[in-house]
Amino acid sequence: MSKPVVSIWGTPPGSERATVQPAPWDTKWELGNRVTASGTAWVFYKTPGEKVLRRPVILADGFAPEGTDVDILYDGLENGEFPFVSTLRAAGFDVIVLGFADRSASILDNAEVAIQCIMQTIAEREGEQPLTVGGFSMGGLVTRYALAKLERQRMRHETATYLSYDTPHRGAWLPLGVQAFAHYVKDNWGGENKPLYNLYSDLINSPAARQMLRWHLATATDTTLDVAAGQDPHRTDFLEALERMGDWPQVPRLIGVANGTGTGAGNNIPADSPALDTPGPKVAAQLRTQGEGSKTVAQMQKLEQAQISINTTGFPELDGAPGGLFPELLGGAANFGVAAMLANLINIPGQAELAHNASTFVPTISAVSSADIDNGEALYGKIDPEQSDLHDFLCATTNEGHTVMTRELGEWIVGQLKRT
Repeated sequence: MSKPVVSIWGTPPGSERATVQPAPWDTKWELGNRVTASGTAWVFYKTPGEKVLRRPVILADGFAPEGTDVDILYDGLENGEFPFVSTLRAAGFDVIVLGFADRSASILDNAEVAIQCIMQTIAEREGEQPLTVGGFSMGGLVTRYALAKLERQRMRHETATYLSYDTPHRGAWLPLGVQAFAHYVKDNWGGENKPLYNLYSDLINSPAARQMLRWHLATATDTTLDVAAGQDPHRTDFLEALERMGDWPQVPRLIGVANGTGTGAGNNIPADSPALDTPGPKVAAQLRTQGEGSKTVAQMQKLEQAQISINTTGFPELDGAPGGLFPELLGGAANFGVAAMLANLINIPGQAELAHNASTFVPTISAVSSADIDNGEALYGKIDPEQSDLHDFLCATTNEGHTVMTRELGEWIVGQLKRT
């Protein structure tokens, strides 16, 4: 399972790139203006080498460091549990994989790349078969905004189906203690590991992360965050921009899948419990999973400095909620595991005690846009299809890695698109 998690969401620095085979794309389009945003679309025609575009499916990449590596993205889509691209092609679809030069850039900027991809697809298409347009994780937000903007501008996008794959429509969750620890490490340590120390903090503070995360911390300072606060101005601006475009595209049928369960069954990560403990000697830190009510989720102290505490009030038990699990990022670590890796680099290797590697990243209710993730009762409740903004959706049978391509979800998508 870990291979598709990594390859769809992003490539861990230092991963074995040589093991991935080149993606067998037929042609590619360079997109964007290379000032605000740019990207590339790789086209896989229904019949390899035919170079005739008739029934296009555009799939946009998600959030990750740096730019899209099409070989790794294709590997995750095709060579995991379910061969998604080849199954689509066998069903008569042409697949267009849309990548971005900077996957952490503003969603609004990358949406301009998506718009250009949509318009070029229409121009290259033979016949009048409608498009399917969507994406994975952040890619679903990019294409959602792009389609809505085209409609607001009264431009024909000729799209019959919009598709989102574990997209954080109502926001993503990254434990506040993990966010704070990443910033704390960046602020206090340098040397030869400084690029690695900086990476996670810089990702958290990137425009796209600020737009997607429901609660965001920009620095590691003593703080108490209330559930009603903590929304980054970037997210506020993004949501307002989306609302100005009509919030959702009105013309296409809206479908989506979630890597989390729809039954209310969580991932068994207990609330308000130790997640990471590192005793020092250079830095002592204790991180805890999110509990309900008033809780301390992180305490950090550098030698001979005052302790920093991150406190929360009114938050639901988010880490164990049904949803797509935080993907592997650095050296196979995920979420609390990244914090443990950083702690081991600073202190004594292997000394950090890690109780939980991952946590929920995109709650199911966010992926199917049925309720706000502030709502603890809804987080652990059975999904009501009538409450979803999507016309049709499928939730996974078990809670899986975020954006993992499974047979269950992949076959459902292909079946839905065949109806178009």
